[in-house]
Amino acid sequence: MEFCPGCGMLLQIQPATGGNRLRFYCPTCPYVCPVKNKIVKKARLVKKEVEPIFSDSDAMKNAPKTTTTCPRCQNGEAYYRQMQIRSADEPMSTFYKCCREECQFDWRED
Repeated sequence: MEFCPGCGMLLQIQPATGGNRLRFYCPTCPYVCPVKNKIVKKARLVKKEVEPIFSDSDAMKNAPKTTTTCPRCQNGEAYYRQMQIRSADEPMSTFYKCCREECQFDWRED
C-alpha cells in the first residue's frame, strides 16, 4: 500500500494504457507516482486457527451452573457464560457447556 505524501490518501493504481506506464495516483490531489519496479504480489494470506472462546478447558468449571437441556445427551445441567459479542442494542449471547463428563458439548444461544 502506498500513500500520498501530500494529503495522506491511499494511492490508486492506474493501469498501463497506450504509451503510458503503470502508475500510482492520488484521487484527491494532483500527485502522481510512476512505478519504477515491477509490482510483485508478495502477500499471502494464511488462515488463522480458530481459537476456542474459553481458552482453558477448565475455564467453564468455575462458571455458574444452570438447568437447561443439552442438545446432544439431554442432560439437564450445564455451565454457562454470557458475553456481548454483537452490537450493544442486541441481547447478550449465552455459551453453554454440558456438565456431564462424557459429553462436554458446547453450544450457544444468541
